[in-house]
Amino acid sequence: MAIEKALYTATATATGGRAGTAKSSDGALDAVLTTPKQLGGDGAFGTNPEQLFAAGYSACFIGAMKAVSARQKIALPAEVSITSDVAIGPHANKPGAFGIQVDMKISVPGMDRAQLEALVATAHEVCPYSNATRGNVDVTLTIV
Repeated sequence: MAIEKALYTATATATGGRAGTAKSSDGALDAVLTTPKQLGGDGAFGTNPEQLFAAGYSACFIGAMKAVSARQKIALPAEVSITSDVAIGPHANKPGAFGIQVDMKISVPGMDRAQLEALVATAHEVCPYSNATRGNVDVTLTIV
């Protein structure tokens, strides 16, 4: 999928793979990367690509919900939160390859459920992470 015009470009450099570091060009992100025990790592303190993806997708999806609600002149409560589980494992259709799947739990206390369901469906069409993963990653959206 091509974009018409880049409005912002994030730049980050990772070194050492899953046992290294990741740093953004502006210094705002400076993370130690470690491999989880479940993937053969030593369990040392640090983050991993799946956690970074989960955080990024959650934040981006909330941004999409805010953009859609503003366009539709719908009041979106301030207490929006999304918990994303990003799982990694062997790819079901590509031997030797790995894939991810995402389960997002969306909480918007006090909002009418039908209105929230419609908002979430539209945000899923707007969100850049949703557009990037569509057709490649199983994404489940659950309103809690």
